[in-house]
Amino acid sequence: MEVFYYLVFGVMAAVVAALEMSKRNKDQNTSSSFNSFKNNYILVFSIMMAGDWLQGPYVYYLYSTYGFGKRDIGQLFIAGFGSSMLFGTIVGSLADKHGRKRACVTYCIVYILSCITKHSPQYRVLMVGRILGGIATSLLNSAFESWLIAEHNKRNFDQQWLSLTISKAVFFGNGLVAILSGLFGNLLVDIFSFGPVAPFDAASCFLAIGMVIILTTWSENFGDPSDSKDLMTQFKVAAIAIASGRVKIALLGAIQSLFEASMYTFVFLWTPALSPNNEEIPHGFVFATFMLASMLGSSLAARLMARSSLRVEKYMQIVFLVSAASLLLPITTSVLVTPSRVKEEGLSLTCSIQLLGFCVFEACIGIFSASIMKMRSQYIPEEARSTIMNFFRVPLNLFVCIVLYNVDALPITIMFGMCSIFVFVASILQRRLMVISENPKGEELSPMKEPDSEVDPLTL
Repeated sequence: MEVFYYLVFGVMAAVVAALEMSKRNKDQNTSSSFNSFKNNYILVFSIMMAGDWLQGPYVYYLYSTYGFGKRDIGQLFIAGFGSSMLFGTIVGSLADKHGRKRACVTYCIVYILSCITKHSPQYRVLMVGRILGGIATSLLNSAFESWLIAEHNKRNFDQQWLSLTISKAVFFGNGLVAILSGLFGNLLVDIFSFGPVAPFDAASCFLAIGMVIILTTWSENFGDPSDSKDLMTQFKVAAIAIASGRVKIALLGAIQSLFEASMYTFVFLWTPALSPNNEEIPHGFVFATFMLASMLGSSLAARLMARSSLRVEKYMQIVFLVSAASLLLPITTSVLVTPSRVKEEGLSLTCSIQLLGFCVFEACIGIFSASIMKMRSQYIPEEARSTIMNFFRVPLNLFVCIVLYNVDALPITIMFGMCSIFVFVASILQRRLMVISENPKGEELSPMKEPDSEVDPLTL
């Protein structure tokens, strides 16, 4: 393997270790009951993410071993994102009405069923599994966070402590657990030769363990359990909250959809970008490197959110601008350096630069993941939290479905350009959100009018 891969991984690992070791122990100022609550949530969330991360690297590979081509596999992926788009708001509303704990347990059951379908080579069975997986993804991205915020508030913990739980959950669940899951999956498939379905069986075991912990240690909480509100009423409440007098919620939803659409599209683009002529690259090691960069970002986010004088809305503008610039690297390098049409033995200079840029983008994802959770806890009303969060994912899933359907029709540079533009627009909307949040009457301002105040360099 290229020495450059080891060098990048080693440098980031050293930086992450230094950041974590130098971090002051913020838990010493919290209560023992909060620490117990926080550790329980981080444990459950990490187990749930392990059940998800174990599957990711092997879904495409499993389908290919069953003899399906790129077109059939693409349709299976579209079914997953389409299912999340169509059913996400429904399961979100049910979580608000019937309980977030029940929704988290449902996530475990649905995802286990999805894993079981991977044992069948029948296309229809696999399609059912993808639909179930899409529903589970919607629950994972809304029910757990909604339960955490509601339970945190119900127990009257300090609001600043919420940032501790969020940042550590992202650090472990989306960083360390992702790396360990990738290594464990590689152990099952390549070392022990249990076959490509083994990671899905392992994921089922983790999900079952997590479900037992939820059932035995979590209490139930609701958005609005009123029997007078049916499903359509829940939708109306969420839609009214977004569209009628809640500019901040609409802006937050647009920001999330734009960035996450680019994030999920990047998942399909980084491989051809780093191997333009089908060069052999260590996918598992590159994935681990990206996850390490994400851990670096979440560690930085913990430090940023711990500073009460620095608002999330302010520093996220810079994060989005840096993300947009990093996504432009494939376009910039293709203009400055003539792309080679010959398969190269090692990693080219162009691909090396792009790898560094992609690591920067992954670090920004780590900052975003923790920071967006913090902003959602501030702006989304409790009574329809899960419903609104899944509304945010509708345009995201729609865009990813369109990209998957046309992945071979557009040049890769065009797709990176679109992602960069989306993130740049997110930075503009983030600035608008900051202006509104700093002015109690900000929602009544015209789009071009801003409050008279001293200009802060971070808002430019």
